[in-house]
Amino acid sequence: MPRKAAKKGGSKKAAAAKEQVSLFEKNPKKFGIGQDVRPSRDLTRYVRWPKYVRLQRQRRVLYQRLKVPPSINQFTRALDKNTATQAFKLMDKYRPEDKAAKKQRLLAIAEKKAAGEKVEQTKAPNVVKYGLKHVTALTEQKKASLVLIAHDVEPIELVVWLPALCRKKQVPYAIVKGKARLGQVVGKKTAAVVAFTTVNKEDQAEFGKLVEVVKTNYLDRYDELRRKWGGGNVGIKSRAKMLKREKAIAAEDISKV
Repeated sequence: MPRKAAKKGGSKKAAAAKEQVSLFEKNPKKFGIGQDVRPSRDLTRYVRWPKYVRLQRQRRVLYQRLKVPPSINQFTRALDKNTATQAFKLMDKYRPEDKAAKKQRLLAIAEKKAAGEKVEQTKAPNVVKYGLKHVTALTEQKKASLVLIAHDVEPIELVVWLPALCRKKQVPYAIVKGKARLGQVVGKKTAAVVAFTTVNKEDQAEFGKLVEVVKTNYLDRYDELRRKWGGGNVGIKSRAKMLKREKAIAAEDISKV
């Protein structure tokens, strides 16, 4: 009997020693009201995004899933970054005259006339042309030397026929990103299409190189691009289902053998 009592006493001491081994006390955080601050989390999937953002995302997914006809799919093949940068730098030199500049020019002419001085009639400066109807007319008359179309025009039907018209009239065209950047050039919020008619002598060499690159990428490859369908990319869940189905069919075939 005394031996058993001794064993019990020894086990209590050992348990107490184990409890005292840790030098740090547990102090778990409590996330109740007025207590510890919750750690930051990625709340992207819980955010109620604006309607236009949801529409953009849904449209992008639809373009990936559905079979997209070539006439619409060609707008996903925008001009490469370096060539687009050159084009926009050149366009910045040929920005249309804004209201303030026009007012100042007309005032200067009016002051000269009032003073009795002779006013020289100067040619209109070379500027880029914008506006869908205006650019269409220039393309039909073969006055446009380069047409730049935005890739994100909504609805797409507004410009979907323009590459075919450019090809018919043999006018170089390119698809660029995007309508907001073209709008900045012409002093508007957005612009669907911008066209060059003529450029100054000092920029002709640079403009010629740009036109050659654009021709190679779009006009010369028109027959190839009008046959390329887009979309048809299956989502991750559908891919998993298809893989599972294929494995089941394969297993069934093996069991039959």
